[in-house]
Amino acid sequence: MHLTTNRRQFLIGTATLAVSAHLFPKITYSQDKTGTRIILLGTKGGPTLGTNGRSNPSTLLLINNVPYVIDCGYGVSRQLIKAGVGLERLRYIFITHLHSDHDLEFGGLFYNAWVAKQSPRVDAYGPVGLKKMTRDFFSYMKFDIDTRIVDEGMTDPRKLLTVREFDRAGAVMQTEDVKATSCRTRHPPIIQSYAYRFDAKDRSVVISGDTAYAPELAEFAKGADVLIHEAMYLPAIEKLIKQNPGSTRLREHLQAAHTSTEDVGRIAAQAEVKTLVLTHFVPGDDPSITDEQWSEGVRKHFHGRIIIGKDLMEI
Repeated sequence: MHLTTNRRQFLIGTATLAVSAHLFPKITYSQDKTGTRIILLGTKGGPTLGTNGRSNPSTLLLINNVPYVIDCGYGVSRQLIKAGVGLERLRYIFITHLHSDHDLEFGGLFYNAWVAKQSPRVDAYGPVGLKKMTRDFFSYMKFDIDTRIVDEGMTDPRKLLTVREFDRAGAVMQTEDVKATSCRTRHPPIIQSYAYRFDAKDRSVVISGDTAYAPELAEFAKGADVLIHEAMYLPAIEKLIKQNPGSTRLREHLQAAHTSTEDVGRIAAQAEVKTLVLTHFVPGDDPSITDEQWSEGVRKHFHGRIIIGKDLMEI
């Protein structure tokens, strides 16, 4: 794994990664056009805007230099630009489930790509409901879109976005470079919630999406090179609940629909993955939680490489 900055390069072995992002804010990335790269665009769980530097959930895979964006939390467009990926390069979008912290900027990302210097054709994949959400987005942006087509001579964006939705786990898409499959996760009350596995020629990557502890996810991720999994730090949940008095059932939701750090370790151990990356942190805005605290529960069960995700970190 590597992080290349304007100051120094880190080569990480089997130890937990604990790099403070504020120490090395200017991150640059290699321009290799082959192979599979992983960049964490947003690592904060939940719909609220981050106050400690974490953006809402999104992960970028660059497979032979083609961008695959998984989830579109608020701010994903800017995070892509910060990662050195021009929006005109957008090609594939995958949505794990229709919660706002995962889809709020789905329409906005595509729109921002449309008004880029060269409008791309985009294929989007996700659960049932994604087509309607797309139609609704185009409906409320109709005046702006129609005006720009006439006034600026732009291509109709409604002809550039193809949405492919599914209602069960299994094969999602396949190209010469990668095969994508899905696994249904446990995220009540949402039934259509999925993890994704991307099997490229050089690397297999699993992204959990939102889920409670799910042994079937461990089977789905069996032998993967990298498992990117959400994480909830239980000792800090009461503080989070007190900070959100309007969410009267927040405790019940978190316990039923998310995974404690200890259970993340169980999943990674059962799956026998090489590298575990923690992301979608709950709580994601508590600066008192250290990287060591995020990883200590995981290490009770998983003894492989553990990486505490940071925004714009490349794995």
